[in-house]
Amino acid sequence: MAMTMSQKILAKHAGLDEVKAGQLIMAKVDLVHGNDITTPVAIREMKKMKQETVFDKDKVVFVMDHFVPNKDITSAKCTQMCRNFATEQGLKNYFDVGKMGIEHALIPEQGLIVAGELSVGADSHTCTYGALGAFSTGVGSTDMAAAMATGELWFKVPAAIKVNLVGKKQKWISGKDVILHLIGEIGVDGALYQSLEFTGPGVGELSMDDRFTICNMAIEAGAKNGIFPVDDKTVDYINAHATKPYTVYEADPDAEYAREITIDLGSLKSTVSFPHLPENTHEIGSFGEIKIDQSVIGSCTNGRIQDIREAAEILRGRKVAPNVRCIVIPATQEIYLEMLKEDLARVFIEAGAVVSTPTCGPCLGGYMGILAPHERCVSTTNRNFVGRMGDTTSEVYLASPAVAAASAVTGRISGPAELGL
Repeated sequence: MAMTMSQKILAKHAGLDEVKAGQLIMAKVDLVHGNDITTPVAIREMKKMKQETVFDKDKVVFVMDHFVPNKDITSAKCTQMCRNFATEQGLKNYFDVGKMGIEHALIPEQGLIVAGELSVGADSHTCTYGALGAFSTGVGSTDMAAAMATGELWFKVPAAIKVNLVGKKQKWISGKDVILHLIGEIGVDGALYQSLEFTGPGVGELSMDDRFTICNMAIEAGAKNGIFPVDDKTVDYINAHATKPYTVYEADPDAEYAREITIDLGSLKSTVSFPHLPENTHEIGSFGEIKIDQSVIGSCTNGRIQDIREAAEILRGRKVAPNVRCIVIPATQEIYLEMLKEDLARVFIEAGAVVSTPTCGPCLGGYMGILAPHERCVSTTNRNFVGRMGDTTSEVYLASPAVAAASAVTGRISGPAELGL
């Protein structure tokens, strides 16, 4: 039976020769991870199971990122619980202040996930790792507890949507524009419990950072996972970050897809998602003036070095507009160090922006940039639901780092072209 990439990975981990869409399987997982919000719940649930130890101390990962460094007593208690459990269990991969990062940037960077593996995490944006040719998906904290204890989980095999990428993207067009365009086309439930499988000659146009961004937001289209084929760029990334072996899976030529979509990268324009759903997309130049109060450049979606470099290129020699707060958040300590080596932190500070330690921060309305009533923010984050970043009357506009940086300079939602770039 012909299978997609995702189906082949699931079949292998279930010990089956083949699987088909809709089938229920029990599969072994290669990596289980959680953060400072979701892990405490999983720890409590695992203790209810009277399971004393995790299934593999090398394959359970805790990343403190949402409210770290701790913003209040409650967040301090959550990380304390995670820290104590990690010490008790002897977990090899526990990341806290000083070696932390936003989990979906940190885990690939640390080489903890590679092509062909099956990963689950108690965070919906776990689908990020599909950029490496892995099957990765978000689960609830109870499922995380079961996976920590047993190393296995039930899965329903997803059907797939084939996304053909063609053409060559223009300057300032990034993975964020690709995924926002796709979500705008199919809607927030357009890929509900399906795999978004990206393929075609346009894949080579995308950097690994672009691919991470695209897979990160697969969940915003309702997808179970997003996944890219393994090419030379993927192999180079894996070899640079990981030491463990990997397996390359390819979709069969006659694999069955629920739907096929073609995206011409050459025709894409900078895209912005208006409140209050990621599917509410508009191209730069198709709307009137929208003044902003804040610009956020960072998150698990767009806090990687490519994103930081693009934003710095636009802000270099320019100033953040009066009455606009520009917040830059590198996704990991390594990215922060690279910023310093390239003197990019100076660019942001001289422009009038602030640079934060790695944290999810404002993305989920945590801290480091909460919005007041009726304020507007253009952000490189992944969700713009009502009240997502603060007061319920505030508004979040999702965009690429290039748009977020240009908007910080003009004081209104703008593309780089408005700055002559």
